[in-house]
Amino acid sequence: MSRKSPSLVLASLAVLALACFALALSTGSVALDLGSIARALLGFGDETQQAIVRELRLPRAIAAFATGGALALAGALLQVLLKNPLADPYVVGVSGGAAVGALVAILLAVTPWLVPFGAFSGAIISTAIVFGLARGRGAWSPTRLLLTGVVVAAGWGAIVALILSLAPETQLRGMLFWLIGDLSAPPLTWTPLLVVVLSLALALFFARDFNALSRGEMLAAAVGVDIARLPWLLFALSALLTAIAVTVAGAIGFVGLIVPQAVRLVLGNDQRVVLPASTLGGGVLLLVADTLAREIAAPAQLPVGVITAIIGVPLFLVLLAREKTR
Repeated sequence: MSRKSPSLVLASLAVLALACFALALSTGSVALDLGSIARALLGFGDETQQAIVRELRLPRAIAAFATGGALALAGALLQVLLKNPLADPYVVGVSGGAAVGALVAILLAVTPWLVPFGAFSGAIISTAIVFGLARGRGAWSPTRLLLTGVVVAAGWGAIVALILSLAPETQLRGMLFWLIGDLSAPPLTWTPLLVVVLSLALALFFARDFNALSRGEMLAAAVGVDIARLPWLLFALSALLTAIAVTVAGAIGFVGLIVPQAVRLVLGNDQRVVLPASTLGGGVLLLVADTLAREIAAPAQLPVGVITAIIGVPLFLVLLAREKTR
């Protein structure tokens, strides 16, 4: 299939992101037009509208966009690291560790702000375990890292099932919502967005090296790429991004899998384009999914992970079929 202009696609994604932000800010139990939204963001107009936009809808929209961007960027980086287009941020067990950390904090009934801390701690611990076991006493390989991540993720899944079986009824619903993926009360807003921006900037600095590494370690070494240290950077960045995403919104699937796949089908494999396009595309996807989660069963709110799964499963099958025909 013919490749689209990278500049045109990136510009289109940026415009689409702004449109999705406008949709998210205008949609809800109180509908607002663009003029009211602009006045509220600038601190003018009705105080109730200002509170709705600046205190309720804008933080949630920013958290959704940052979470989606983080997952998609982590997926793109992992697919370079593992040389596997079907790699996903959760395949290395990071989300499982984060889930256990958060559920333990909820089960112990600690203060609410310790729940994201528990999730982040679990993600970092899982990252250390996976990479340590994959490396062992010798060099690690993408296959060994992938298999280790799958086994560790299965272990975390067993612990999650144990915690849910021991949890009291009063806490079980909140735990299940968190496991599915929920943005109804994101604990962080601007911090995830800052992490995504800085991670993308660092990844773009090494994008040429990533391109070489994706073509094989021998070729990468021949052109001067540090093949011993670069995989550590890829894994650390992807783990950090996944950890911050899980900390903010819980375990949301498919974003890190389908968005980089779709971007590569349209734009090719140049990481200088794939990385920013994946970040924008992931942010747009999760922002739209969260808006749908708020509106489909209003006034009740669905877990956003349900919407991403409904969108992600058929889209992944379509992408897989197109990849096969190519």
